[in-house]
This record gives sequence, structure tokens and C-alpha cells, in this order.
Amino acid sequence: MAAASVAPGVALREATQRRLQRFSELRGKPVAAGEFWDIVAITAADEKQELAYKQQLSEKLKKKELPLGVQYHVFVDPPGAKIGNGGSTLCALRCLEKLYGDKWNSFTILLIHSGGYSQRLPNASALGKIFTALPFGNPIYQMLELKLAMYIDFPSHMNPGILVTCADDIELYSVGESEFIRFDKPGFTALAHPSSLTIGTTHGVFVLEPCNYLEYGDLEYRCCHCFLHKPSIEKMHQFGAVCRRGNFSQQAFVRDDIPSLKVDPEYVYTDSLFYMDQKSAKKLLAFYEKIGTLSCEIDAYGDFLQALGPGATVEYTRNTSNVTKEESELVDVRQRIFHLLKGTSLNVVVLNNSKFYHIGTTEEYLFHFTSDSSLKSELGLQSLAFSIFPAVPECSGNTSCIIQSILDSRCSVAPGSVVEYSRLGPDVSVGENCIISGSHIVTTAVLPAYSFVCSLSLKMNGHLKYSTMAFGVQDNLKKNVKTLSDIKLLQFFGVCFLSCLDIWNLKITEELFSGNKTCLSLWNARIFPVCSSLSDSFTTSLKMLNAVQNKSTFSLNNYKLLSIEEMLVYKDVEDMITYREQIFLEITLNRK
Repeated sequence: MAAASVAPGVALREATQRRLQRFSELRGKPVAAGEFWDIVAITAADEKQELAYKQQLSEKLKKKELPLGVQYHVFVDPPGAKIGNGGSTLCALRCLEKLYGDKWNSFTILLIHSGGYSQRLPNASALGKIFTALPFGNPIYQMLELKLAMYIDFPSHMNPGILVTCADDIELYSVGESEFIRFDKPGFTALAHPSSLTIGTTHGVFVLEPCNYLEYGDLEYRCCHCFLHKPSIEKMHQFGAVCRRGNFSQQAFVRDDIPSLKVDPEYVYTDSLFYMDQKSAKKLLAFYEKIGTLSCEIDAYGDFLQALGPGATVEYTRNTSNVTKEESELVDVRQRIFHLLKGTSLNVVVLNNSKFYHIGTTEEYLFHFTSDSSLKSELGLQSLAFSIFPAVPECSGNTSCIIQSILDSRCSVAPGSVVEYSRLGPDVSVGENCIISGSHIVTTAVLPAYSFVCSLSLKMNGHLKYSTMAFGVQDNLKKNVKTLSDIKLLQFFGVCFLSCLDIWNLKITEELFSGNKTCLSLWNARIFPVCSSLSDSFTTSLKMLNAVQNKSTFSLNNYKLLSIEEMLVYKDVEDMITYREQIFLEITLNRK
């Protein structure tokens, strides 16, 4: 138990800083056996993403930003249908078997799901969610380093097996100085965090077996009766997942400093990462080998964990309300997984002093990096992180956030905005709540509030080109329509997309969209100009943005146009890494 004299928030911050410090000491050094993971594996959606991840891992190892003597792998999903993070897990197990034979039976393995194109946070689309930059550290930490730091204590208290996590969330926790989270029970073990019932509707929720002790603690080991995936509030009550403060049989130990729990006396325990032992992993692998190929999306949480615990029933397999695309074989595959895993135990590590943060959308990204004082304090996030910009004002509340960038002292960045891996000249003015990524802005530029701009290097017919995606941070790139006549339902920067096409003098034809012609969205709309320099690319895309804002005209007819979907096909990872490295070296020299 944590010492009662230490406030929960202080204990959380101190525990987080200790883990960061321990990881910092391991960076660039060979690790001893049992001290760290045997294998760290990252999943990728396709071969282009696999190559991008491998290039970035190679750079990190070369620059000694990661612990050495560990096997780092990227496992790519097979081509064809999307298979979800559950399918990616099965695929990763097969890759481990091919690479290591029976040897991986004795390994501790971290599996990070990072396949997918981050359509809700597109500055992570080109280089991957797991390589999202964070505003602290020298060199700058990315999500990968943070994951490795936060899980630093796990491998030495874990039986051989696999820890499964996602690339865009952060779990912070305090368990007391002499205690450690152990993953040493057979079956599956999941972490659980106290959350409001509203949060529970978008996560997995644990229905815990009753306990008969009255003492509470930061860390508790409990058994799970059953697991509910994104349940309604009514369902949480119906299954007995809801706990109340003051009810010791259901645990009253809920922190007042967790914002979502300050008012509501009711709470639930929600999921984050989970561990499976070697026997369970082998069982899933044998199942995957037997079915050969998957042609439906399997969810590692919804489809594996819902099969576990004595209270699990087959009903959930027929519920496809949370499924983005319902394939005919989905229910059949789910039922086979249920019968395969039924009877397997689900152990829960209840972390009563913990926080779960998600950074997978533009709104979450801006909030956590510029406004959220809790995460800033716990992780030591900075407003000016490894950057040159003498003018950043430090004040309470909203600030701007500058990450590995070089800004002229005369440019201005409004509070609530994030600038990463960019150069901004003296006559640049950035409005509030903007995201600027990978850009070079040398001319006079006024970026309207709530703008998103991200420049990519492209390799087209052997030539280096550039394109900058630009839209509003609140635009929904995933929203799609089936026919050209319905594109009036799409919005670009809050304006009807049809009106925008008119402003840009673009014709409404099927050629306007790349890829699937029955799935038309801002993601696959060919509206972004290709230019020969990084700065021209930004300037041109800003003109199209301003034209929409001012309801003026800016013809895109004379440009080669790409969709974001196509930019990711043509992306030149090497050039983007080189650009970041040039900024890094300049900042380093300036500091000396």
C-alpha cells in the first residue's frame, strides 16, 4: 500500500518520474538478461508502413535512443482484408513462431499495435502513431520510448508470455515503492483503472468477483467474472460492474484527483493493456494456423477478453453494433474463439491510483499538450521542448507547445497550438488550436485558428516532391459517402465540401477521389497540390485554406493533386527523417 502521508497525485508523479529516469539510464546501453523485454514487436498495416517503422527503429538504435541487446521487430499484416488488432495479434504470433521456433516459449514479449493510418490524428499518419513526438526529453521522446519507460518494471515480474498494448494511449500508475505489478498467473491478466460510467461506454469494463476484505490499496489482484466491451450504462448496472464509493465490498478506494470521478459516486473499472501466458498464446496460434487466413476484423479486447472468466457467455459474438464493417464470417470466427478460450481465467490488476490517457485524435492531442495540467505535471511535459524559440510565454492555463522546431523570435504562436518538427520564419502568425507538423514556412503567413497543416516528402518517379495536407482540426476525415451526389454531406474546415470544390475550381468527377469509389471522404479526395519545395508546398496549401476561409477563389487546376491516401503511398520516409535530423543538429549546435 502507498504511504498514507503521500498525496495520490504526488505519488503518481513521483512513480512516473522514477520510471522515466530508470529508462533514461538504459537508453543506448546493452541490457542484462531479465532486466528488459526479450522482444519488442510493433505491428504495421502494410509493407509501406512496415518499411517506415523499420527505418525509424534503425535510426533510434543508431542514435542510441533505445536499450540495446533487445530484439526489435515490425510485424506486418497480410495483404487483403483489414483484420483488426486481434488479427494482428494472431499474425504476430505466427511471425514469432517462424523466427524463433520453440525458443519464444521462454521470452517476455511486448506487442504494440500500431497498424492503421491514424485518420483522427493525421500528423501521425506518415510515420506512425508509435512514433508520435512528445514534448519532453533530449532527444525528444516519442510514444515508443514512453511505452518502454512506463512498462520498465514489468519484464522482471512477468512469466514468459506477451503483453499486448496500443500505440496511442498512456497508462500512469503508482503502486507504492515496495510493490510491483506481477504478470505471473495462468491465462490472461489485464490492468484496470477506475473510470466514470461514461468513459466505460467507450472502453472495456470488468465485472469483478466480489472480495471479502475491507482494506483498500493502490494495487489489488482480483478475479474477473466477465468482461463487457463498450457496454451501455444500463448493461454495466445489469451485470454488476458498477462500484459505489463507501461500499467496501465493491471497493471504495477511488481517487478524488481523477477528474472523471470527482462528482459521480458511481464508477467502473476499465481496461488498457493485457498479458497472456505462453499456453494461451500457443492456443491462439494453433487456431490461426488451422483457419489459414482471416477476412474479417477481430478485436483483441472485444473478441479475446469477452470469452474469458466464469461468467462469459456466447451472446456477445452476435452483437455487431461496435463493428465498423460486418463480414459474413465474423460471427463464426468469434464463436470459435469463444469456445477456444472459454474456461480461461481473466485476472485483473486493479490500479486504484492510476490514469489512462488517450492521444489518438487532434482534440486529445491539443488538449493534453497545451491545456491539461495533470499530464504536464505527471510526465514533465514542456511548452518548449528541445526547440529554439525565445518568445514562448510561460503562463498558467493554455500555452502553445513547440517540439523540436526552430522558430524566429518575431513569429507568434497562439495558446493551444502545437508546432512539431518545423521551421517558422519571422512573419508567421499561428492562430489558436492549430497543429503544424514537418513544415518550413519562410514567407508571410497567417494560419487561421483551428487549422491543421502537415507537410510530407514524396518520392514520385524518382524525384523528390512535397505536399502539405491542410484542413480544420475538427474535420472528420473518416466520414464517407457512397456517391458523388452525396459529397455535399462532407465538410472541409466547417464549410460544405461542394462549395470548397467550387472555390478551388475543381470538377466533381470520380477522378477527384483515389481508391474505393464507393467510399468518398476527405481522406481520399485529390485536393492537395504537389510542389517542388517544402516551403512552396506549405504556401500553396495555405492559399487553398485561406480561400475557403475568405470565400475567395484559388484555382487548383494547374497543380498535380494527391489525396492523403496517395501521399502515404508516395511518402519518402528517409527525407522526412533527414529533415528532422537537420533541425535536431541545428538545435544541438545552438545549445552548445
